[in-house]
Amino acid sequence: MRFKNLDLNLLVALDTLIRVRNVSRAADEMFITQSAMSNALGRLRDYFDDPLLIQVGRTMELSPLAASLEPSLREIIVRIEAAIVSTPSFVPEEATRTISLIVSDYTLHTIMPTFLDMVTRQAPRLQIDFKPQQNLPHLLLERGEADLLIAPTVFSSPNHPSEVLFHDPICCVVAENAPFARTRLTEQEFLSAGHIVMQPPNGGESFAQRICDQLGLNIRVEVSTYSFTSLALFVRNSRRIALVQRSLAKSMVDLGGVRIVQPPVAMPSLVQSMQWHSYRTRDPALTWIREQVRAASNVVHQLSSGAEEAGSS
Repeated sequence: MRFKNLDLNLLVALDTLIRVRNVSRAADEMFITQSAMSNALGRLRDYFDDPLLIQVGRTMELSPLAASLEPSLREIIVRIEAAIVSTPSFVPEEATRTISLIVSDYTLHTIMPTFLDMVTRQAPRLQIDFKPQQNLPHLLLERGEADLLIAPTVFSSPNHPSEVLFHDPICCVVAENAPFARTRLTEQEFLSAGHIVMQPPNGGESFAQRICDQLGLNIRVEVSTYSFTSLALFVRNSRRIALVQRSLAKSMVDLGGVRIVQPPVAMPSLVQSMQWHSYRTRDPALTWIREQVRAASNVVHQLSSGAEEAGSS
């Protein structure tokens, strides 16, 4: 099909080339030969009278025209994908779609196990693809590279629908045999103790670190790790403290060797939200998936709330 003498099939090729910036990878993604993709790029260059992708060393950079085309072209493709993928109805028992969710390490180890159990029981043939949270994760959602974003509200986009799932208080995880494990933690003890912090591998900062900075609490970081799950292992049998969300702390207590204690100062809770592209609001499959995320979040939140008195000093 042509529009203003342009083969519209070439728009998909252009979108892929702009996104991956590599002819071979673009060809693989579109399941065509490299020569066919090179031919498509040549036709696009002729039509736009522009190089579009420019070889710079071993990489390809976008021309100014290609960069200006990128957002509007991606929006067109996302809109078309939303129309094609969406079905009039959704039957969980028969569904075979792949659903992609952007989740953080925290979300992966708290909400997602319960969510996956619920989905597997009801839709055993549905495929779930977890993607790691990156800086500006909502951009993946806007580009149509994921169906759902589950992240702190601060990482959500104001341009798409979102829903708050729950508020997760920040607490301290300490070793069971630490001197302040069974007494009220003072601010002096909190600041003088060594801390273990989770440093996201993408170069961002954890929610707990952001809160400390906002409150002017200059904690003494002795250990940095890239995984939340390692925090309990490093806290155990030490005098160090880890600031984590309560739902995650509950799973750490279940492993043994650590306790939950209250921070010496009031700290704002993490507000966890889920967000989806505005074009996908009426997609029955994603409506059902959002229901499962909501239900799993309620279960996890209730369990972590119930652990507050049991695990606290």
